[in-house]
Amino acid sequence: MNTTELKGDWEQQKGKLKQKFAALTDNDLLFVKGKKEEMLGKLQTKLGKTKEELFKIIGQL
Repeated sequence: MNTTELKGDWEQQKGKLKQKFAALTDNDLLFVKGKKEEMLGKLQTKLGKTKEELFKIIGQL
């Protein structure tokens, strides 16, 4: 999954992630240009998932 795919419908994906993982906040899911890796790192830490697992979860939404 590349940045364009991730950013494309991020607002919809963000809502679905918050439903699936109640511990996530808007701040955790803030997608800022050039900060994709930082956001993914926060999600990895908070959810205890690998980057590959996160991409799989986001891809299945």
